[in-house]
Amino acid sequence: METFSSRNLAMQAEKKILSRMASKSMANMFIDDTSSEILDELYRISKEYTQNRGESQKVIKNLIKVAVKISVLYRNNRFSPEELRLAEDFKEKLHQGAMTAISFHEVDFTFEKAVLASILRECRDLLLKLVEKHLTPKSHGRIRHVFDHFADTELLACLYSPGGPYQPHLKKICDGMNRLIDEGKL
Repeated sequence: METFSSRNLAMQAEKKILSRMASKSMANMFIDDTSSEILDELYRISKEYTQNRGESQKVIKNLIKVAVKISVLYRNNRFSPEELRLAEDFKEKLHQGAMTAISFHEVDFTFEKAVLASILRECRDLLLKLVEKHLTPKSHGRIRHVFDHFADTELLACLYSPGGPYQPHLKKICDGMNRLIDEGKL
């Protein structure tokens, strides 16, 4: 017997359409101003560090695509109770990462690149478990690409280098994360 579901088909179409439209202007439609500012700063850091505009755009585009797809899945109640627990674990780990990143920025000489890189890798692994049954291997690759890019210990060392060129970007990111935490969004 054929199992056809127009709801599943509509959700697949929505994920596909939204992922194809992942751009800065689309991000502004789905992501609040503070998150958009953080994404802009992450792009600038990536571009300055890699000296590769295309690669930096791809990382941010992948981040947006994944975020949109996960929000579509969540909004359509596609996660099982076990997966929702994984989502909560991911949210807690992301919050811990944000608090750690902010603390490293605000308290001089506390930065440890291995700690932040480890938290980002743990976030990646939790997210991969969450979407394991829902997204394609290509989307799994996007998740790895984003988290592995920003968990690069050399990138993190440059980012947190006292008096370094990335400090203005880091300050804006930390200010934005503080706002998101205050609003209960992170």
